[in-house]
Amino acid sequence: MTTVPEAGTLYRLLAWLSPAYPVGAYTYSHGLEWAVEVGDVRDRDSAGAWIDDVLRQGGGRSDGILLAHAFRADDAATVAELAELGTALAPGAERRLETTAQGRAFLAATQAAWPTERLAWLEALPVEGRPYPVVVGVAAAGHGLPLGSLLPAYLHAFTANLVSAAVRLVPLGQSDGQRLIARLEPAVHAVAEEAADAPLDELGGATLLADLASLCHETQYTRLFRS
Repeated sequence: MTTVPEAGTLYRLLAWLSPAYPVGAYTYSHGLEWAVEVGDVRDRDSAGAWIDDVLRQGGGRSDGILLAHAFRADDAATVAELAELGTALAPGAERRLETTAQGRAFLAATQAAWPTERLAWLEALPVEGRPYPVVVGVAAAGHGLPLGSLLPAYLHAFTANLVSAAVRLVPLGQSDGQRLIARLEPAVHAVAEEAADAPLDELGGATLLADLASLCHETQYTRLFRS
């Protein structure tokens, strides 16, 4: 593992977690599309409450904990166990697709442009068993990026994608979208701080409505997103 200079750290975080990085994050709503369909999310305030819950008690928190443990993993066997756990935690087919497809795409793009030996640990895993936070954590450790910067950057990208989906689905204006990003900043930092030191046995969520929404989305008649 080689630690990169501070400027390189920032550059790689901005590149990897940018909407332009080819992981297709914009195609997933994490069940939000169903929540809008049934009226659970209908304006800026309800969208903010929904995303805040997902961050603090659902997929955002679980992703952060998995990412931190993958970052600290010292061998391929540990990474394989984390990947299996992360895949099994998906509450439905579309959420599983969301995390594994993005993980697969992130691995391919990073191996092509930012190769590191640790990525070989991920390439040995089944194609459908590479959850996104595990892949990002392993890649970042391989490049010596600091976990303290990685976690909030990852969670910000997670949040920004859900806000972008809400802007299109509710719909909200761009100004309301930025107000949501600002409103959710404390949640991003709080979850990042918690996830950095949380043991694996604290994995789990309490966002039943969000999980049910992702299941219902599988059979939603008209939809724009893949999850």
